[in-house]
Amino acid sequence: MPLNYLFVDMNAYFASVEQQERTCLRHRPVAVVPVMTDHTCCIATSYEAKQYGVHTGTMAGQARQLCPQIRLVASRPKRYVEYHHRIVAAVESCLHISAVHSVDEMSCRLLGQEHNYEQAEKLARKVKATLRHQVGQYLRCSIGLGGNVWLAKVAADMHKPDGLVAINHRQLPQRLYGLELIDLPGIGQRMRRRLACHGVQTVEQLCELSPDQLAGIWGSRVLARQWWHQLRGEDLPAAQTRRRTVGHSHVLPPSLRSDGGGYTVLVRLIHKAAQRMRHMNYRAQSMWVHVSFLDSPKWKLHRALAPPCADTLSLLRMFRQMWRHKPGGRPLKVGVTLCGLTPSNSDTAALFDGEHRLDHLARTMDRVNRRFGPDAVYFAAMHGAQRHAPMRIAFGHVPDLDLPNVFEDDQPTVTAGLD
Repeated sequence: MPLNYLFVDMNAYFASVEQQERTCLRHRPVAVVPVMTDHTCCIATSYEAKQYGVHTGTMAGQARQLCPQIRLVASRPKRYVEYHHRIVAAVESCLHISAVHSVDEMSCRLLGQEHNYEQAEKLARKVKATLRHQVGQYLRCSIGLGGNVWLAKVAADMHKPDGLVAINHRQLPQRLYGLELIDLPGIGQRMRRRLACHGVQTVEQLCELSPDQLAGIWGSRVLARQWWHQLRGEDLPAAQTRRRTVGHSHVLPPSLRSDGGGYTVLVRLIHKAAQRMRHMNYRAQSMWVHVSFLDSPKWKLHRALAPPCADTLSLLRMFRQMWRHKPGGRPLKVGVTLCGLTPSNSDTAALFDGEHRLDHLARTMDRVNRRFGPDAVYFAAMHGAQRHAPMRIAFGHVPDLDLPNVFEDDQPTVTAGLD
């Protein structure tokens, strides 16, 4: 069974971009935070910070206690996406990228002589050298080689930073026994607890299970088959998937923790979600709105959209009806999810003249914002919230820089005393 995939995983990506961009941050403990406050968490940390116990998820205030000399840097998503595209171009100049899995992860299918370990290793070192030369010497990556994408990712995670690890089929499954269950992609804390309830505490015990036993734990024969084969390095055809939902949520700042503030920010979120949906050429069949409160239980409401729509005005009209059912309380976090996405069909839409005009209005607003800047035109109900709920980079989703309103001001902000 050959080495089929090369997996590239950028190390401490956001923090490394900041260190590449600013010489004053190099070789220093750095933590990237979404906002400059001690009451948020670190979304990325440099390896210098990790040595002090500061990791992703550590609260900023706690990070200062663990490492008094740490530099907190405000996140700059637009810059990270720009670097992502430079990284993709650099890797693509060495070998074709089969799939981009996130802003800092991608996999490449090996062909011909590249299946051979010596050739695959040579190619991996070429990728590393190209990234240093074309993108920056402070952006390091770990590369994994394996029989399937999942196993190549496991290999990339085994040695960080700047690692190069291959796992071939002759080493399986024993090569995996030294890992914790939580180290395997696809097993989170909840899945680990479920495995423990079935007496599975180690990777070795997991590998000993039959497909039927795995199906009893996962509750799916399809997933059980996938896990049984990937643990053995076998390369199964990728399952066909399509987008089902698009949504946004936002924690309200203290000044907007009121009915009016929550309403305004939700209008902003619907505006953003609808833009993204149109850009992907989809329509939504239903919408969820949810609100978390400071002083009462979470509220959420679902409504069908008949017929399916993509224009912002129709979504806002539905939202206004839904908002009337919201209970009282001080909102802390608001969100919207557009569900049941289906590909847009212009012929069907054209049968309904009113819907066609609303679609045309929405797409015209998108074009104006794309040409004249974020929020050149917007619905009055979101006035005052234009700068709230900026786009973030989530795992598995790389924001499209061609979309209007994708990013707001993206200037570097660092704790005082650096410049």
